[in-house]
Amino acid sequence: MNNLPIVFVVDDDVSVRESLELLIDQAQWRPQLFDSAPAYLAQPRPQVPNCLVLDINLPGLNGLDLQNVIAGDQSQTPIIFITGYGDVPLTVRAMKAGAVEFLTKPFDDEVLLNAIADALECSRAALDREGDLRVLREAHATLTPREQEVLDMVVEGRMNKVIASDLGISEITVKAHRGKVMRKMKARSLADLVKKVAQLSPPLD
Repeated sequence: MNNLPIVFVVDDDVSVRESLELLIDQAQWRPQLFDSAPAYLAQPRPQVPNCLVLDINLPGLNGLDLQNVIAGDQSQTPIIFITGYGDVPLTVRAMKAGAVEFLTKPFDDEVLLNAIADALECSRAALDREGDLRVLREAHATLTPREQEVLDMVVEGRMNKVIASDLGISEITVKAHRGKVMRKMKARSLADLVKKVAQLSPPLD
């Protein structure tokens, strides 16, 4: 049960929450309902695929405000906006900020279910990427300072003999360090190693 994808619903209309709870439950996802943005923000973020069905016209902190608050911090939680009336400027603003869908009430159940299914797939992919990056960071952290120096020079395209000269060590020692770097980083080739380091670059800056 706890591994089921979670569909968060934030809507101040109790009848909407109740109907969506039933719909989500019947689709064999796990609904979690909130009547306000602050109530949603107070919950811990899950490590299972999830998405947010969000009413744009909430009292206090509205849907667009909440979208801004969680932007970047919850990239693994795609947002599906729902609203009681059509508003083209709001739709454009929400979609530009990363929303995956914008539905006007009353909407067809199948349209919402399809949007949720697509959002959960996006969330699953984002969580997988986060997991891969976490493993990569952990591998990078096992490198010794000397291995880190060799890694930096290797990805810059320097030859072993140049690295040896720059570091004042033998070429054989450089090769040994390079081999350890490849094993620790689980790199299949130089190109793969460069790709992995590129993935790490933003958090290391």
